[in-house]
Amino acid sequence: MNRNDLERVLTVCRGAARDAGTLVMKGYRRRPVIEHKGAVDLVTSFDRESELLLRDRLTTELPFPVIGEEGGGTLVQGQPVFYVDPIDGTTNFAHGHPFWCIAIGLIENGVPVFGVVVAPALGLEWFGFVATDGEAVAMRRAWGPANVEGAEGEPCKVSVTDRLEDSLLATGFPYDRKTSSDNNFDAFVAIKKKCQAVRRCGSATLDLCLVADGTYEGYWERKLRPWDFVGGSAIVRASGGRVTDYDGREDYVSTGHVIATNGAIHQQLIDQLALVVPGSMTLPGQG
Repeated sequence: MNRNDLERVLTVCRGAARDAGTLVMKGYRRRPVIEHKGAVDLVTSFDRESELLLRDRLTTELPFPVIGEEGGGTLVQGQPVFYVDPIDGTTNFAHGHPFWCIAIGLIENGVPVFGVVVAPALGLEWFGFVATDGEAVAMRRAWGPANVEGAEGEPCKVSVTDRLEDSLLATGFPYDRKTSSDNNFDAFVAIKKKCQAVRRCGSATLDLCLVADGTYEGYWERKLRPWDFVGGSAIVRASGGRVTDYDGREDYVSTGHVIATNGAIHQQLIDQLALVVPGSMTLPGQG
């Protein structure tokens, strides 16, 4: 899509994400009722209500299908598709931890090209897109009324740090970490010894946004689903960063194994991870 098309998408998606953020904040730090989709995979009524709001707004105002974490959806061959996460970081949200967000991402021709992320409890939002001609826009802004400090925002740019040992990184662990040996534990220990520090805060989308705005130099995680990373990875790309799978290929959408960096440390991180984990593997039911 060209810039004009993406600006239209941005207007609709920012409005929808901000309204979903306002809705979800009504349950923040109120200990909402939790249901278990798995041993460590949680859902609340606010996840479902947020997704319903996002679906309604996007399908009413834009011509693309929507696939969400809670309600699924159907791909339409050859058409751009939205992936939405109504609350990325549900465990954090349920416990009153502020590191969670609402995420909307758009894939075109198999590539994440657009993302909007709203983090109400942090008072922040990020958005970015890459047009067909390569023109890119990425911003970080304060979330809230137009007159709030920081509402005018600032461009997102990845950091210029070029050594892994000087880098602050982020990662996460898969939902089957208690039962699978492919759980990122060994990599976490190994990479901690090679960089300045590693953070694990519980939202893949926010980790990606913090790579985009230069807070982190890099992020890695395995076994993600598209709604976990499509929006955030598009913002990284729009900010001048690089996103690949563990083998340095750009088919991370199909594998669910994601490495995102400022570009300068990308190969260094790939090389270190290759010493302790296998390369990209297609997840069951994908690819």
